[in-house]
Amino acid sequence: MESFRNGAVVLWAWLLCAEAQQRRDCALRLPASSPSFAFNGIEGSEEADVCISYEDVSDAFLRAAEKAGLNNPPREYDVYSLGLLGTALQETTRLLADRFSLSRGDIAYGLPRIDTLRTRVADFCPRFLRSQRRRCEASRYRRHDGACNNPERPTWGSARASFRRFLPPDYADGVSEPRAARTGFPLPNARAVSALVHRDASKHDHTVTFLFVVWGQLVDHDLTLTAETRDPVTLREPDCCGPGAERHPNCLPVELPPQDPFYRRHRQRCFNLLRSLAGVRDDCRLGPRAQTNAVTSYLDGSVVYGSSEKVADELRLLRGGQLRTLPIFRELGLKNLLPLKIDYPEDGCIRPDKDVYCFLAGDNRVNEQVALSVLHTMLARQHNDIAGRLAEINPHWDDERLYQEARHIVAALMQHITYSEFLPLLLGKDSVKKYSLEPRTEGYADDYDPRVDATVTSSFITAAFRFGHSLLPSAVERWSVSHKFIESQRLSEVLKRPYNLYKPGWYDQYVMGLVNQVSQAMDDFVTQEVTNHLFQQPLQQFGMDLAAINVQRAREHGVPSYNQYRSWCGLPLMERWSNMLHAMPNSTVHRYNDVYDHPDDIDLWSAGVAEQPAPGSMVGPTFNCLIARTFRRLRTGDRFWYENPGQPGSFTPDQLETIRSVKLSRLLCDSGDRVETIQVYSMALPDAQTNPRVSCKSRVLARLDLSKWREDPLPKQVTITAEQNIRPDSQRRSYVRFPEYIFLPV
Repeated sequence: MESFRNGAVVLWAWLLCAEAQQRRDCALRLPASSPSFAFNGIEGSEEADVCISYEDVSDAFLRAAEKAGLNNPPREYDVYSLGLLGTALQETTRLLADRFSLSRGDIAYGLPRIDTLRTRVADFCPRFLRSQRRRCEASRYRRHDGACNNPERPTWGSARASFRRFLPPDYADGVSEPRAARTGFPLPNARAVSALVHRDASKHDHTVTFLFVVWGQLVDHDLTLTAETRDPVTLREPDCCGPGAERHPNCLPVELPPQDPFYRRHRQRCFNLLRSLAGVRDDCRLGPRAQTNAVTSYLDGSVVYGSSEKVADELRLLRGGQLRTLPIFRELGLKNLLPLKIDYPEDGCIRPDKDVYCFLAGDNRVNEQVALSVLHTMLARQHNDIAGRLAEINPHWDDERLYQEARHIVAALMQHITYSEFLPLLLGKDSVKKYSLEPRTEGYADDYDPRVDATVTSSFITAAFRFGHSLLPSAVERWSVSHKFIESQRLSEVLKRPYNLYKPGWYDQYVMGLVNQVSQAMDDFVTQEVTNHLFQQPLQQFGMDLAAINVQRAREHGVPSYNQYRSWCGLPLMERWSNMLHAMPNSTVHRYNDVYDHPDDIDLWSAGVAEQPAPGSMVGPTFNCLIARTFRRLRTGDRFWYENPGQPGSFTPDQLETIRSVKLSRLLCDSGDRVETIQVYSMALPDAQTNPRVSCKSRVLARLDLSKWREDPLPKQVTITAEQNIRPDSQRRSYVRFPEYIFLPV
């Protein structure tokens, strides 16, 4: 009996040890009967009886990595090698979901809880995506890649991080397949939605100028750049429509219906579109397919300076804090243009011949349309003007200090103009007040919250902030400095063709066109210049369809439907077609009824631009909600927000006061060659009573008072991070790379 008792004790002890060992090895525990669409537990659940072990994760990842072509960890991760890792993690998720019969909820909420750094994934996970990679020191200036903005969460908002989501993704298979209809069948063809719902009808807005539209595009490019599928060597897109070509696995072309009224005349059956590269979450965690933001999420002037140190260095003159420019008009007494894009000249550019080049800037989309190139040029000129004036005020400052301080100021000006001039027009005063978006008139804001992740979301980048596509005009106008119309050119003819800026005086004419040309109305209509002729190649009579791309892109990102976001924003659901008559025109609802099976299927971008504007707003309540919440997070989650106090990068009260006095019209005056008069608020049409034209010399358009930056030439302690110093080499003899600590300038 005694031996039996002893044996039972030993067995019991062995079972306890085995259970404890299993708990240590279990990465995720789930109950055997997991109800669909709900996550049921994580490590340590008492009721769990299904265990996904760390070994299971490692085995699945190695199989997935081999299939994705990721055989060894890259020496350095770019967006393309990061895409391979993202694909491997996505397929790891699929293998585990299939093996353990995981529900959608388990995939979306459970698998991301697994600590993959305890598996073979750790061998491949790049340091810049590890949340505990290192301790960040506070510094006066931003890192170009946006890292360490939040010292406790260094990856938040940084370049190469994955987009966040307001709602869980809605993939057809729960992992990566583009969104399907509520019945599980495919959604309507994206081109059919565009052709039927988003036709061309010329209606003008009577409030905002074309400048409003282009500034919105500039801000969008400063916040987002989805990593695209390209050939890593040539940077060309793989062909998804060519005959006999082996399709790239990321091909997702827009198929053109045989009865399409436009494309059938040109015998086109599809146009090229590829899926965005798969992204990687913080700490390389598992879950449904993510996408990569190749630029910083912060409103920080990355369109001017780039989102990496490498790009930033290519743009610098390395003398006097200046950016490189092209002095093509020096003999004419006109200001410089942006430098030429010599490397990969075909990338983002339609060239008439090999001797003509596009422009180089911090964002590769600088040449996307000529009006956007104008604003890039304006900001580069503004930087050099500020750096030059700072050098006169503080002759003891070196190139690095001048560059960083001018960059710091330009980012502050972009933030101030966006929140004081752009957002009130877009969202209306009520929403600006509701979400506390208005800049202070004096003092500091002091609303930085380190718990807020400012990383932009998939719904924002694929739908809500593409509202401006409805506002695009069919032509781009040039006006004289005396505000007389000169001529217009089809919008499709200036897309990826900024060459008119090489003509003397045309920069000013485009500036005057931006502030005098009225934008299209905010509605469901989109000009055929971008729905039939987008990026049209020479000698062709057709291009791509921007509206169809918007619809297809959101689907492949797994962005949920319009109705789901209405619910998230606290708005009534559209359960029947008749419900929609209260939110958009009758004719639009009838067209939706013709193409979709149910209101639950309607795509977010399509319905978002079709909604009747909210009171005082240019956009409907759904987009108003998504945009306002995003810009609230961009403000409160940015440690370098220009109104924040108590940070190494904080401006003094006097500096803040002069930044607040600057309007966009002032920048247009200063960057122009012969601009003499302009309306006070350049994003709104001129009006003799409410928005009069004034002289560029008028005190109404206050100039930035850089005397507030005057500094005692005696040595002072300055915080500069390692990323902000320059490596000593033949081109940079005056600079030394220091570790991250406070040092005295030489």
